[in-house]
Amino acid sequence: MELRNETGILEFLLMEVTENPDMQSLVFSLFLFIYLVTILGNLLIILAVILDSHLHTPMYFFLFNLSFVDICFTSTTIPKMIVNIQTQSKSISYTGCLTQTCFVLVFASLDSCILSVMAYDRCVTICHPLRYTVIMNPHFCGLLILLSLFISIVDAPMHSLMVLPLTFCTDLEIPLFCEVVQVIKLACSDTLINNILIYFAASVFAGIPVCGIIFSYTQIVSSVLRMLSAGKYKAFSTCGSHLSVVSLFYGTTFRVYMNSALADSSRNAAVLSAMYTVVPQMMNPFIHSLRNRDMKGALRKFISRTTLP
Repeated sequence: MELRNETGILEFLLMEVTENPDMQSLVFSLFLFIYLVTILGNLLIILAVILDSHLHTPMYFFLFNLSFVDICFTSTTIPKMIVNIQTQSKSISYTGCLTQTCFVLVFASLDSCILSVMAYDRCVTICHPLRYTVIMNPHFCGLLILLSLFISIVDAPMHSLMVLPLTFCTDLEIPLFCEVVQVIKLACSDTLINNILIYFAASVFAGIPVCGIIFSYTQIVSSVLRMLSAGKYKAFSTCGSHLSVVSLFYGTTFRVYMNSALADSSRNAAVLSAMYTVVPQMMNPFIHSLRNRDMKGALRKFISRTTLP
């Protein structure tokens, strides 16, 4: 599809996972299954936290917010992929692409900020157990979530608005969904300012949460090493789920953006691009429910309550 050298373009093209027609139904079923599992798993976490009074604590309040953001994050990308596969269409409108870019950035940034807040919560739990309820009071917890939302809302629209002046004059094929790095790659105008802005924003808005997580776990390790051996395992076990989620989220994100920086857009890049918007969000409920005794008990109670007449 040849597009003119102007900002008022009509649409972008979303790359397919496979060009094999016989594989389309399998890919459709796979994405639909992933989406349903992600929504159901995170929804169960949300309902369990709401309905079980034992889970009305800061840790589960942050987990509630993480699950809600994961539902929104996944719903920003996968439904469009599913619709395009079903209708055998690759197009997404220019406005739709910029909107998707903005929401992907918002929810990715929110995920990162909430994971940092959860690390701080674990740090206070282990390093200051006697002052935990005083420090992590409801007002402060709500303020941390609002601050995370503010940071995400300030960061994301800035990148999307900076795409508006760009011109595009080639076949505009993007891996699976619209994200700012891939959109900028397709521009035929100067993107120096956009790239500087991306690296600056990544350093500030992504770097601060990462530094917060590293600092929190440095304090945790320092405190745990001073404990008696009997309490060390219990202290580390409270961080196990969070560390697994952090490793999954940042591991997939780092892999995707390293691939984007070192290689041109390709079908391999398309699959990798889906990883950080699909895999962590699908696995989070399993990680938290399988490694957390309180969450397993709450889920059993909720499921038995809904299934029994």
